[in-house]
Amino acid sequence: MKKIVMKNSMFLALMLVTIIGCNSDDKTQQLDNRNWQLSWSDEFDGSIGQLPDATKWGFDLGTGSNGWGNQELQNYTNRAENVSMDGNGNLVITAKKESLGGSQYTSARIKTQNLFSQTYGRFEARLKTPYGQGLWPAFWMLGANNETVTWPQCGEIDIMELRGQKPSIINGSLHGPGYSGGNAITSSYALRNDRFDVDYHIFAIEWNADTIDYFVDGFLYQRIERSDLPGEWVYDHPFYMILNVAVGGNYLGNPTTQTPFPQKMIIDYVRVYNEVN
Repeated sequence: MKKIVMKNSMFLALMLVTIIGCNSDDKTQQLDNRNWQLSWSDEFDGSIGQLPDATKWGFDLGTGSNGWGNQELQNYTNRAENVSMDGNGNLVITAKKESLGGSQYTSARIKTQNLFSQTYGRFEARLKTPYGQGLWPAFWMLGANNETVTWPQCGEIDIMELRGQKPSIINGSLHGPGYSGGNAITSSYALRNDRFDVDYHIFAIEWNADTIDYFVDGFLYQRIERSDLPGEWVYDHPFYMILNVAVGGNYLGNPTTQTPFPQKMIIDYVRVYNEVN
């Protein structure tokens, strides 16, 4: 495995952003130095129309029980029309308005379950979101024990999710026992005079035994500490990653006749690091 060490120094980084739920007048940060060594990555350098690397990604398929628990409307597939390389170093997840298997929309949801998981570290993706009422792109993680321990006891870390009707705002959340669903620990980050579908942005967490930090483009906008939680801390075991674009559901509402389709989430890379001394 290639060894790449990234130093996260980020001293006094000036960011022209608005932070929701934080002091937007404080545009400087001084963060601890951390040395990161690459432990896993996908750069999506495949040929046009190629499916995700089967040694790194699996699929969730179909409509799921009760719309994947959220009253979602899409049918997830493993078709190139819904998830494939664009030949330019990107993976594209495409949500389409089309009838399939009783659903009126198709999309894709890929995951590293049973292929890669890790406890602690830095998890990041550089991507461009879709937009429009009823579009719900997400980059998130589930505890790898979720087949034996029910949600939310397994833990869920939402690195990035966006309501398509609010294309300038993303949310980072934590779900666990006593703080899940509508009671999740969450914070929002907003761009000023910009949108997440216009250009690429880097979404990341840095996670250790006591803290989970949330970043957009290197800016720390949320820190959740073990002592902050109203319930049990369930983040001391391996988690795997998920990328998907959902359509509709109780988080954001359903598409309207004004929602443009198809819509794409374009992912440049996903990288995971371990901290080294």
